[in-house]
Amino acid sequence: MSGPYFIRGSVSLPEAELMWRFSRSSGPGGQHVNTSDSQVELRFDLASTEALPEVWKARALERLASRMVGGVVTVRASEHRSQWRNRETAAVRLAALLAEATAPPPKPRRATKIPQGINERRLRVKKQRSETKRGRQGRDWG
Repeated sequence: MSGPYFIRGSVSLPEAELMWRFSRSSGPGGQHVNTSDSQVELRFDLASTEALPEVWKARALERLASRMVGGVVTVRASEHRSQWRNRETAAVRLAALLAEATAPPPKPRRATKIPQGINERRLRVKKQRSETKRGRQGRDWG
């Protein structure tokens, strides 16, 4: 592996808590496909990890509830012929998924009033356009 996979800041995926499973990839690949276990399944027990701060963990458990089974998040990768590259892909994908799931909620939008000048200009342009189109009606341009 190419080192720790950072989720955000200094928090990274702990290598000891990652569970790897390998199987044969489906799809084309010639003779190679039947002899190598290149598909990678990476599992991470989110419910019992100590690597994430409690706030992040609660946020992630709530947001990823639909794709977890028993508190475990699973990511698969089988795009590459090489098991090594699929491992890299799966680890990066899991880190990105956790980064998105642990992100703080966006700040609420503050309603702002539209400036009067902008509204007046919009209505003026709209009226000009209306006049232009009305001027085209009823004439035989021949």
